[in-house]
Amino acid sequence: MTSANSRTADHPIDPQFLERWSPRAFTGEAVSEADLLTMIEAARWAPSSYNSQPWRFIYARRDTPQWGPLFDLLVPFNQGWVKHAGALLFLVSNQMMNTKDGLQPSWSASFDAGTASALFQLQAVKLGLHAHGMTGFDKDRAPAVLNLPPHHRVEAAFAVGRKADPATLPEEQRARETPNGRHPIGDFAFEGVFPAREA
Repeated sequence: MTSANSRTADHPIDPQFLERWSPRAFTGEAVSEADLLTMIEAARWAPSSYNSQPWRFIYARRDTPQWGPLFDLLVPFNQGWVKHAGALLFLVSNQMMNTKDGLQPSWSASFDAGTASALFQLQAVKLGLHAHGMTGFDKDRAPAVLNLPPHHRVEAAFAVGRKADPATLPEEQRARETPNGRHPIGDFAFEGVFPAREA
């Protein structure tokens, strides 16, 4: 078994998968553009249908003019802790792709963008950073604020930064500031077919 970060896997895996988690307590240090682009570079190498590479990252580093408009898209609860992050990104997917038959809807654009986000988050940990994904943002205003072309979907936002002492969070959030567990594999992996529903 593999153990790391107060977690234990049921099967042997690389510890990096246990080391990735989503803290809310950040130090307030800016994330360098070089580190941010290294994380996006890792995402660049994700697999995608037809190699369509549908992911788009729109980012802002704290204390830059780009920060305010992106930060203002977040719901108040998320603004409360993201204000200490070093960078904020929105992950967008292009829902259309070029095929041999021309431009077609992409069945897997969201899935492919999610795969890119996983590589992005794993690279963050390698840099001593953490990325916390969220969907608590204004989904109606986001396309216009981000200047999205047609057929693009905002998938999630990510706060990126260096982890801080949980004591910096409001008291009600401190108890949740720990890597959480996962359901056992038997709950979601089935050989052959999905199991029959209980009567």
